[in-house]
Amino acid sequence: MSRPWWERPVAVAVALTALVVVFVTTSVVRDRTYTASAVETELLYVPSGEIVERMALSFDSLVADIYWIRAIQHYGGTKRSESAEKNYDLLGPLLDITTTLDPGFKAAYRFGAIFLTESYPNGPGRPDLAVALLEKGIEAMPDRWEYYMDIGFIYYWWLQDYETAGSWFERAAEVPGASWWLRSLAANTLAAGGSLESSRMLWQQVYDSADNNWIRTEAARRLTQLHALDDINQLIALAVRFNRQAGRPPRGWDELIQAGLLARLPLDPTGLPYVLDVENGTMNVSPESELYPLPGEALPPLSQ
Repeated sequence: MSRPWWERPVAVAVALTALVVVFVTTSVVRDRTYTASAVETELLYVPSGEIVERMALSFDSLVADIYWIRAIQHYGGTKRSESAEKNYDLLGPLLDITTTLDPGFKAAYRFGAIFLTESYPNGPGRPDLAVALLEKGIEAMPDRWEYYMDIGFIYYWWLQDYETAGSWFERAAEVPGASWWLRSLAANTLAAGGSLESSRMLWQQVYDSADNNWIRTEAARRLTQLHALDDINQLIALAVRFNRQAGRPPRGWDELIQAGLLARLPLDPTGLPYVLDVENGTMNVSPESELYPLPGEALPPLSQ
């Protein structure tokens, strides 16, 4: 007499795989068709990676892929949402579950850290969670020098803690097989702090050493932001010059053009006009620009 199907390992594996496929397919269809309520969203994950790991049996990698897809959907869907208040609260737990199920999931650590650090409203603005995620990756794969470097970038770019950033770059340089330029990067960071030139060097190194197009594209965007900051520094100098001549800050770009200080309306590298906010005394890229928001604080005063 043959055994029932639930006692046959191969049949069980096929059934579980089919259930996973159905789950992913229906989730995608539902997300495209319906707007999930807050309660429904909360039910999309189990709040403990260890619990999910035990439930996943021997399908850890497959279930990790599912949670990684959910993390991407949550981040991308929230970022594109037109809601006045964007909630990224599930992103950290989803990434934690993904990397608990599959500790060797390299993309989840590096891309997940980028998602977590992105400033609100384009992301949750949680560099602390990004550092914790990468430290988890280091614990699982201590030979991945990129994770040490990524933590250094978080401290440099998002937290402006240049001493800690430099120490992480030094740690990255000590990992066997690490890129040769990390030691000079550490020295430059400790010496130059948050200068634009130092930032440019960092992102150029990321661009040159990127192992995938996504990271290379992100590095290119950051380099373009630095270009915009250079432009704004020059525009501030012109506004200060106008202020000294006229005894007041300019009321708009047209006054700088009429004074012969500008030839035309100043455009950022994406082709959108820079914004001169006379009331707040700031210059910036347009909120509609792909470069918004720029890193750091607003650059003027205009009234020097």
